[in-house]
Amino acid sequence: MIDSTRTSRRDAQLAAVKDAGRTTVLIIGGGINGISLFRDLSLQGVDAVLVERNDFASGASAASSHMIHGGIRYLENGEFRLVRESVQERNGLLRIAPHYVKPLQTTIPIYSTFSGILAAPLRFLTHRSGKPQERGAVLIKAGLVLYDTFSRDGGSVPRHRFLGRRRSLAELPALDTDIKYTATYYDASMHDPERLALDVLQDGRSANEDSYAVNYVEAIGRRGREIVLRDRQSGDEFTVAADVVVNTSGPWTDLTNEALGTETRFMGGTKGSHIVLDHPELLAATQGREIFFEHSDGRIVLIYPLKGRVLVGTTDIDADPRQPARCTEEEIDYFFDLIHHVFPKIPVSREQIVFRFSGIRPLPRHEDTAPGFVSRDYRVELDDSGEVPLLSLVGGKWTTFRALGEALSDRVLGLLDRPRKTSTAGMPIGGGHGFPRTVRAREAWKKSNLPGAAERGDQLLVRYGTRAAEVWDFVRQGEDRPLAGGALSTRELQWMVDHELVVRLADIVLRRTSIAFVGDADGAVLEEIADALGEILGWSAEQRASELRTTIELLNDAHGLSIPLPARP
Repeated sequence: MIDSTRTSRRDAQLAAVKDAGRTTVLIIGGGINGISLFRDLSLQGVDAVLVERNDFASGASAASSHMIHGGIRYLENGEFRLVRESVQERNGLLRIAPHYVKPLQTTIPIYSTFSGILAAPLRFLTHRSGKPQERGAVLIKAGLVLYDTFSRDGGSVPRHRFLGRRRSLAELPALDTDIKYTATYYDASMHDPERLALDVLQDGRSANEDSYAVNYVEAIGRRGREIVLRDRQSGDEFTVAADVVVNTSGPWTDLTNEALGTETRFMGGTKGSHIVLDHPELLAATQGREIFFEHSDGRIVLIYPLKGRVLVGTTDIDADPRQPARCTEEEIDYFFDLIHHVFPKIPVSREQIVFRFSGIRPLPRHEDTAPGFVSRDYRVELDDSGEVPLLSLVGGKWTTFRALGEALSDRVLGLLDRPRKTSTAGMPIGGGHGFPRTVRAREAWKKSNLPGAAERGDQLLVRYGTRAAEVWDFVRQGEDRPLAGGALSTRELQWMVDHELVVRLADIVLRRTSIAFVGDADGAVLEEIADALGEILGWSAEQRASELRTTIELLNDAHGLSIPLPARP
């Protein structure tokens, strides 16, 4: 455990929570949905405390496919309400979070014309996958026509288009020559999900000075109107009383309720894994598009260019939330097979994997329903048997976080008998305020707001949106030196500690930056950042060595790296 000799902003937030000893709403779980609720309540003038047992957006929210999408395949499940809401929210996020959410051209390779027409109604009615049978052009065309109907929102994205084999191969020459057609449509990419979550959190903290968010604090019990919390950094236990408690623990919702003395069986999450490849040939073959298709087992999978790398995913396997989710060797074989299915002439090897990750989706318990057909919609369960009402969120996905946060907030406001003051629909998120959308506008914005930033200007604008102006003002006020080959700097690291509640070395390399994701987290880089972070947080030599070792063990175990462990001091 780290016992810093200096008071960090995170510790100051924690001290304020302890001193107050109560709040109107206590939110347990700091993934994107808990954070969205926190922001919405703060904007309504309702004070809230959010606690997260690890770092913010480090669980299911960190294990996504980095997409904001309407879920075209959910049409097959009959989830029309969810698809309509999802495409509306996708279009909305393109406007209110343009610094992190970008239009994504998506192409589906198609191998047949009529296949799947008879099987689709059976899948629709039974929600069982049965024997894999690919979806042909007619079925995909029907789905895309309906998808376009839901998607049209002031022309936010173009309509889909179909091409035959010849024109498809002219556009994507590395595709399997056995294809008959391609269908291309638009969804949206989410370049930095963890940073988007932090931006939403910053909005909530700024909106209400009596609202607090603290990471590395877990809920371990309940005493009447009070929830017992434990600071995982110091081991200290304390209580917070609340008028309403909301459990937004995602896949761990039942486990949190169990800790609070309430037995529930709401959740039945599935594991989804991904790999990240440093593979210039495969990257070039995608032509900047997501390749989204049905693999031979009927699973919908993707090959997705991102940050100069290629993201490949994903699986859908029943999982136990008590066990850590890990990407297995069998899943890697599966990913290589699906790459070969679409790009048969492009070889791939394990040496090209620079990062892997796996997470558990917060899906409802689904009994005999096949994992791919489990609803991605959300619901809210109320337990009012205790002294304080307990709401549990079941389900939810990245694309709908804003709408979900507002709907969940309405449930809380109803319990409090408080009115809604404002809606977050159309409200820009953090660094999306005034974000320049064209090359010319970006250059003008950097010239006005990031004087002297030179090549760092683009990096800061990508990382923070228009909040980059605030960060750059701070960086310029003191001595600064580069870290991790220029991916970070000492003053920017200080800003992250102060404003983004950084506690651990892993917070930096996994969530505040993309250093680990793109394969740049080697031993030397980790040592360098650990030295700088330890100086800011006041770590002793022993604490610094322990933190470095813990981070390397995590990266090696959870993300497939092979960084040598440092010698013990």
